[in-house]
Amino acid sequence: MASLIVSNIVLWVIVIGLILTVLALARQVGILYERITPVGALTMDHGPKVGEPAPQFTLDNLTGRRQLLFFLAPGCPVCKKLLPILRSLRSAERATLDVTLASDGDMEQHRSFYHREKLAPFPYVLSTDLGMTYRISKLPYAVMIGPEGRISAKGLVNTREQIESLLQAAEMGVGSLQDYMSRTERQEG
Repeated sequence: MASLIVSNIVLWVIVIGLILTVLALARQVGILYERITPVGALTMDHGPKVGEPAPQFTLDNLTGRRQLLFFLAPGCPVCKKLLPILRSLRSAERATLDVTLASDGDMEQHRSFYHREKLAPFPYVLSTDLGMTYRISKLPYAVMIGPEGRISAKGLVNTREQIESLLQAAEMGVGSLQDYMSRTERQEG
């Protein structure tokens, strides 16, 4: 009888240990999933191509400097997560880059979002034509326009790294880091 009790206790200790191990592994998988994101902004093959002149719009918020058009929506949780990153980018690159937020939809919903998220430092434009011209199908999406008015990089952005990859791609003269990797692989192959 005593050996049965001891074996039962040992069995429960093993089961509890296995449960704790599975929970620890699940946590590690979650952490890895957050850390491993696609390299660079995901370029969609829609809208104006990299290197083409940016479509012209009569919008008071656009200037002659480098421009980051950031397409967002009030109901997009990833867009909201990226707002502090855009604030930081705007501060760090203030001398050479303008960040403009762009969307479409209900004016009142956007006004509420604009005030709730304290977006006054950013130019914020509502234009269905802007999104249609760039053929934005998923959010958040960003388009880099160089000082000469040409699209220098673009892509779907979900993380700080992907936003920064657009700046890096524009500086390297490639449409995206994906394009750079493809060119490098072709040259090596």
